Amino acid sequence: MNDNAKKSNPLLAIVGMTGSGKSSVARHLEQKGWQIIRFGEITIREVEARGLPVNEANERAVREELRATHGMEAFAKLLLPAIEEALSSGPTVIDGLYSWAEYKYLRQHFGEQMKLVAVTMSRPLRYARLSQRIDRPLTFEEAEQRDFAEIENVDKAGPIAMADYTIVNDGTKEELSLAVDSLLLNHILG
Repeated sequence: MNDNAKKSNPLLAIVGMTGSGKSSVARHLEQKGWQIIRFGEITIREVEARGLPVNEANERAVREELRATHGMEAFAKLLLPAIEEALSSGPTVIDGLYSWAEYKYLRQHFGEQMKLVAVTMSRPLRYARLSQRIDRPLTFEEAEQRDFAEIENVDKAGPIAMADYTIVNDGTKEELSLAVDSLLLNHILG
């Protein structure tokens, strides 16, 4: 696919705090044929490559170390070729853009083609859902510590504040899917 076709494909970056529903939104888009790039996979692969258990403490240490080594835009830099390749195949969604530096880095490369979608919910509901999650559940204390670390050490709040669109995920999975479909129809593809 040529560069013009690549530039015509939409690029959505999903932002939000841990447990807000970013991956659910990305999976819904993937089921609709979107290419998916998961920023968090870099962390998980690195934790596993080091022979460490995948848990909150090890994930945080690796995330912060990668950023100390490669800069705050580390994940965007490391995944830029994969994002470009995915865009050449069709609409693409980034699951879990974290830092302000990553946002600025990708914005320099993709301009207005990239749109930020913030997924939000109340903190008490998010923490309750995190404690019930099958994959990597978090206690209230772990969730709060992760929030603080991501805001203070990873600059996660900036991209959320700059979102082009916001989806409030305080209902059912079906309601979240309907909200994503409405966003696509009314703002992204329509």
